[in-house]
Amino acid sequence: MADTASSPLGQLKIDRQPTHPAGRRRKTWPWLAGGGVALVVIAAVLMPSRPEVQTSSVLQSYPSQQYLQLTASGYVVAQRRAAVASKATGRLIELNVREGSVLKKGDLIARLDASDVLAAVATAQAGVRQAEAGVRQALAQQRQADVEGANADAELQRSQALKAQGFVSDQALDAARRRLDAARAGQAAAQASMAQAQASVAQAQAQVNAQQVNRDYTEIRAPFDGVVLNKNANVGDIITPFSNAAGSQGAVVTMADMSTLEVEADVSEGSLSKASKGQPVEITLDALPDKRFLGKVVGLVPTVDRAKATVISKVQFDQLDPRILPEMSAKVSFLSQVPSAAERQPVLAVNPKTVLERDGKSWLMRLRHEGDKELLEAIEIKRGRTLGDVLEVIAAPGASLKSGDRLVLSPDARLKDGAQVKLASK
Repeated sequence: MADTASSPLGQLKIDRQPTHPAGRRRKTWPWLAGGGVALVVIAAVLMPSRPEVQTSSVLQSYPSQQYLQLTASGYVVAQRRAAVASKATGRLIELNVREGSVLKKGDLIARLDASDVLAAVATAQAGVRQAEAGVRQALAQQRQADVEGANADAELQRSQALKAQGFVSDQALDAARRRLDAARAGQAAAQASMAQAQASVAQAQAQVNAQQVNRDYTEIRAPFDGVVLNKNANVGDIITPFSNAAGSQGAVVTMADMSTLEVEADVSEGSLSKASKGQPVEITLDALPDKRFLGKVVGLVPTVDRAKATVISKVQFDQLDPRILPEMSAKVSFLSQVPSAAERQPVLAVNPKTVLERDGKSWLMRLRHEGDKELLEAIEIKRGRTLGDVLEVIAAPGASLKSGDRLVLSPDARLKDGAQVKLASK
C-alpha cells in the first residue's frame, strides 16, 4: 500500500493558527487613502473658488479730447538757432559765456588773438596819415599856383592897358598872356595833385576800415537775443571757419532764440487731410505731463519724407512757458475746434470695458488689497462723455474714485461686492 503521506491527498491540511494582525492592517490602508482623496475632492467642489480677473486703471483725461482728429509726435525746436563762429582764424583767448547764458544782440561772446590784425590796422592808419600829409602838400602847391595865376592875370591886365596907351610892345603883351596861360596850367596841375592826394587818403582809410573789419571778426558777438545751448570750444582752441583741420574748432557756441520755440510733429501721409494751417491743437510735453498747452498749426512742410511717409507740421505755442526747452519730445493733438477753459480741466476716465451695467445702474468693480487678499468693492458711477478711447465717469454721491485706482476689466455680472479674486498672470 502506497505511503499516503507522500501522496498529494496526504499533503493537504488545515492551518488552524490565528491570522496575524499586521495582515489586516495591510488590507485596510487602501480604503483609508481612497476616503481621504474623496474628502479632498468634495472640499474642493464645495469651497468657493477665487475668479481670475484682469485689471485696468482710472485715468485722468481731458474733455477737449472729444474734438480729437489725430495725434502726432515730434520735438520742440527753435526756429531761430545759430552755431556762432567767426570768419577769422585764430586762437581763442577769451570766452565770456557758458551753457544757459542769456545774451542780448551784440553781446561779446568770445575773442580771438588779434595781434596780427592790430598790426595791420596800425600800418593802415600810418598810410592814412601819410596820405593826409600828401593832401597838405598838394594844398600848398595849389595855393601857390593860385597866387601865380592871380599875378599873371594882373600883369596881363596892366600890359593891355599900357598897350592901349602905346607904352609896351606886342611882344610884351604876348609874354604876359603866356605867363597867365602857364599859371592856369599850374593851377590845373595843383588841383589834380590835390584830387590824387585826397584819393590816396580815401584809399588809406579804406584799408583801415578793412583791417577794422578783420579786427571785428576776432570779436564773436551774439547775432540775436537768445540763450547759449552748447559751448563748443574752450580758451586755447584754434578757431577756423573750416574746422576740418586737426585740433581746430568751427563754432564757438550754439545759441537759440527761445521766443521762437515751436513743435515739429510728423503727420502720417494718410492723415494729412485732417491737418491744416490755422488748426487748433493741444501740446503735451513728456517733461511736463500735467500741463497741456494750446497752440495752432502755422505751416505744413510741402514735401513728404519718403522713408517714413510723413509730413512735418509746424505747431506754434499760444503762450510759451519758461520750462519749455529745445529738443523736448512732444505729443500734438489736432482738434476740430478750440476747447473752452472748462474743457481743458482734467476729469476721471476709464476704459469703457470696466463699466458693469446692473439693475439699471453703472458700476465699477474696484480692487482693494488687504493682507494677501484681493477684494472687490462695487463703486456706483454716472457715465459722462466719450473722450477718444476712454469714458468720462463721475462717482455717485457717497462714493469716491481717484486716478490710479485699479479696476476689474470686463467684470462678470456675477461678481459681488466684497468677493475675493485673484489677478490674472500676465
